[in-house]
Formats: sequence, C-alpha cells, structure tokens
Amino acid sequence: MMTLLRQRLRRDWVQLLLWILGTVLLAYSGFAGVTQSYGTHSDRVTVLAAVMANPVIMMFRGLPSGASEGQFMAFEILPWLTMLAALMSTFLAVRHTRGDEEAGRAELVASTPAARTLPTVATLIHGVAANVVLGVLVALVLVGAKLDAAGSWVAGAVSATTGIAFLGIGLLAAQLMRTSRGANALTIWVLVGTFLLNGIGNAAGTPSTDLTRITSSWLVWLSPFGWAEQARPYDTNLWGPAVVGLAFGVVLAIVATALQSVRDLGEGFIPARRGRVHARPGLASSQALVWRLSYGSIIGWAIGGALTGILATTLSGLLNQVSSGNSAVTDILQKLGGGSSLNNVVITVFFTMLGILGACAAVQTMSRARQEEAHGTAELLLATTVGRVKWLSGYLVVAVCAIVIIAGAAMATGYLGAASNKGTAEVFRNITVTGLSEMVAAAVFAVVTALIFVLIPRATIALGWTLLLLATLFGMFGPLFGLPEWTTHLSPFGVTPVLKGDGVDVRGLWWLVGIVIVGWAASLGLMRRRQLASDG
Repeated sequence: MMTLLRQRLRRDWVQLLLWILGTVLLAYSGFAGVTQSYGTHSDRVTVLAAVMANPVIMMFRGLPSGASEGQFMAFEILPWLTMLAALMSTFLAVRHTRGDEEAGRAELVASTPAARTLPTVATLIHGVAANVVLGVLVALVLVGAKLDAAGSWVAGAVSATTGIAFLGIGLLAAQLMRTSRGANALTIWVLVGTFLLNGIGNAAGTPSTDLTRITSSWLVWLSPFGWAEQARPYDTNLWGPAVVGLAFGVVLAIVATALQSVRDLGEGFIPARRGRVHARPGLASSQALVWRLSYGSIIGWAIGGALTGILATTLSGLLNQVSSGNSAVTDILQKLGGGSSLNNVVITVFFTMLGILGACAAVQTMSRARQEEAHGTAELLLATTVGRVKWLSGYLVVAVCAIVIIAGAAMATGYLGAASNKGTAEVFRNITVTGLSEMVAAAVFAVVTALIFVLIPRATIALGWTLLLLATLFGMFGPLFGLPEWTTHLSPFGVTPVLKGDGVDVRGLWWLVGIVIVGWAASLGLMRRRQLASDG
C-alpha cells in the first residue's frame, strides 16, 4: 500500500500542487475582491436583490445566505471552490485506475501478490488526502483573512467533501467505462449536470422578504454542489451536508472496489459500441479521424457557447441594474471592457466566457494528440503514409474549427436574443466584434498547447490546462480581485478588441494574431524533427 501511495505522490505532486494552490488563491482573492468591490452592507444588499429579481442568473451563482462579508464571499466563490476540488478529484481517480489499466501499469501490479483491488483503495486514500489538504488550506487562508473561524472551517470542509464525492464518482466511472477518455467524459457530464441542477434548485427557491437569502427547492439535494451550499458557511454553519458528501464519496468508492473485483482487467461494465466493418468515405484522412474522435466534446462546448450568447443579451439589463447602484462594479466592468461604454461592456464581459469555452475545446483537442501518442495509437497511424506534420496539423485544424463552431453558436443565439429585446445596431455590431475577437484569443491556446506538445510532450495536458486557468484568473477575475491592470493584460482574454464610440479599439489584436501565426508555423516546423514519446 505505501509503495503505491508513494508512486502516486511522485506522479501527481506537481499537478496536485497547482490544483490546490489555485483553489487557495481563488479563496483569498475572492475575499479580497468582495471587500474592495462591495465594501458596504448596502452594496451587497443591492447586488443580492438585483440577482434575485432574475432567477436565471442564480443558475450560475452560489446560494445567497445573507449580506455580511463572509456570506457574500461564499455566494460569490463557493461554487467555484467546490468545482476545482471536483475536477481535481475526478481526473485523479480516472488517471490512477482506468488510465493505469490502459498504460499497462495495473497489469504489472496485478502480477504481484498484491490484491487486485489494492490500486483502487490506494487511489481512494490518495484522493481523500489531497482533498483534506485542500480543505484545510482553504479554511486557514479564510481564517487568516479575519473571517469568522467557524464559517471558514465549514467552507473548507465542504470544498473537501465535494471533492471526495466526485472522487467516488470518478472511481465508479472508471469501472463502468472501458477507456479513460470515456470515464473522464462521463464524470464531466455528471459534474456539469449536477452543477446546473443545483443552480435550477436555487433559482426555483423562495427568497426572503429582505431579498438577502433564498430557501432552495428540493432539487439541490440531488447534487453534491447543492450539499455544499446547504451548509451555509458564515450563516448557520451546518456540518451535516459535509458528512453527506463524505459518505456519498466513500460509498461509491466501495461500490467501485466491489465492481473491480468481479470484472476482467481492461474491460468495463458498459460495453463498447460495435464499430463498422468498413469506414465511411469521410474517414479517409487523418484529419477526419481527429474530427471523429472530437466531435462529441465539441458539441458539448458548443451548447455552452449557445447558452453564453443568449445570456449575454438577456441578462444585460440585470447587470446594468446592479452596476448602476455601485460605482465599484461599474469601474470593474469598464476595466474588463477596455474603458468603453457600459452597454458595450456588458456583452464583452459575457463573451469573455465564450473565449474561455473555445480555449477549453482547443486545449482538449490538442491534448488528445498527446493521449494518442502516449497510448501508442499515433504510432500505428504514422506507420502509414501520414507524416508527422500532417498528423499534427489535423489536430490544429480541428481545434480551430471547434473554436469557430462554439463562437458561431454564441453569436447566433446572441443575435436572436438581441432581436427579441429589440437591440440596437450597436448591440449587433458588438456581438460580431467580441465574438470574432474571442475566436482569436482562444486560438492562441490551440497553438501554445501544440508548441508544448512538440517541445515538452509529457507536460502537454498539465501545462496546457494550467496556462488556460491562469489566463482565466487574470483576464476574467483580475479586475474583480483588485489585481493591477498589467496582470489583466497578460491574458489573451484581457486584450481582445472592444467597441469604442463609433470605432473599434483593436488593443492587443495584432499581437494575438502574430502569436497564432508564429505558434502554428513553429509547432509544425519543429514537429518534423521530433521523435514519438509513447510512454505515459
């Protein structure tokens, strides 16, 4: 057992350090942002009242439990603390179970006197320990910020137990699916579905008479995110929901261990779909194969883009209402939008999320190239007439196509929303400018991840997602957390063109275009000389 735990720690310590430090930084920055942007009780009451006036926005926020600094901080960032813990845990669970089976490491362990269920048990202990460290550090940083200690420890505890709940989901998905890709896809869909379910439960709840608190509907109890929020840190400070999350994760882990003991190595309980005897004519190229492997996830990201577009035009009135009564919020929005008018900035703020969704699809697509190489399937393809450059260019083309599809979905729904609200010509022009701008920003991450894949293949997945996370924190949350303006400009999302009067302020557009062109050419040029690195 100790040997397996040490091996997992050696493999994971960098990734876990990044996940945990990122979560802790978000907790501290969230508190700093609340104190700077919503410094008075009346500011916080105004925001909560405006949010409750439009239940749709509740689907993407936390649970209002009052207007004190701690309560408002939990409303702002608790869903994202639990989200980071959940993502860390699901990836960890699948990597050390189904991922090890695909790489052949699980077979080597099974050939020793160790029990065949020992790797799953070791992964459970490893994941629980990582979440405990995350929860303790989150609590300590909030206590250090001079928030109420009881509420801080509850916030840390539910962050950890939500991670443990999704650790159990990841372990179970690894037993059900035959591949790590399928297991990761299943856990992500469960994560997104339960996150939205919790949001719907909050939106369908009953507001208090002073509009600072919501009593959620019963739907929230079907989601681990709902359990975390029902603990209500800095309000009632309930420990019961944390126990529910912990028990749920442990029970699923026990079920996963039992399932592993009765299945064959390399098999899953959900059988693989039977393939065709002969491929369709459309699969006659390596690029078409990349599309075939990626189109399912691209559809999911495109749905997110479509939701972003409709929210950008239907919730703009609410954001205007909130900002009109709070000069600090107005300042933040104008920083995000490059100093343009508030009406233009509203759409710019929402479409920043569009760029992030497109970048996520691009990084995921380029990461798949590394997965194919590590699993040895790329070697089979490259043994044919397909060259290295053509093979990598297929992933780059599909990554850019994914960005265009996602941005196109957002722009289409944005136009529909603007038309239904009788938007002006300026609104339609702003949707076009910001949509096209975010395409360029997202394309930066496609070529940067491709360069990482060529130069440091083993760091492709971890470094690609880390750079995207940092760019999101700086570009989207930098002004909210009161960071200097130059830090926002480090992110491609913080320097995209915006409308300014009757014209367009291109800001960092040409730098972004230059990075995309140089990165594309450099990654393909360097790929000519790189040897395959098929070991995981």
